[in-house]
Amino acid sequence: VQLQASGGGSVQAEGSLRLSCVASTRIFSSAVMGWLRQAPGKEREWVAAIRWGVGNTYYADSVKGRFTISGDKAKNTVYLQMNNLEPEDTAIYYCTKDSDWGKVVAGKADFWGKGTLVTVSS
Repeated sequence: VQLQASGGGSVQAEGSLRLSCVASTRIFSSAVMGWLRQAPGKEREWVAAIRWGVGNTYYADSVKGRFTISGDKAKNTVYLQMNNLEPEDTAIYYCTKDSDWGKVVAGKADFWGKGTLVTVSS
């Protein structure tokens, strides 16, 4: 499967962006879809994940209450709605896919999309 992420850009603090990630094949209900990010000079950080079949969502504390992960099964697409963005959210954002929850959260998922850059200015 190939994952194609889009939607990054430059925004001022307190602004919003929505990232999209389209899978080239059907996403099965056993999948876990995730978003991770990597800021300049920092380690990769897990941001959010969704259990595709049941729709349960999970967030890192740093984005909880500001970011929302969701999926459109008909479009094989996962979204990351980012509100109230902060300069600290500046990073390359990656979408990932795996059937193993732990691998997604650990940043070791089998499938990765190319990143999309989000830049937040103060």
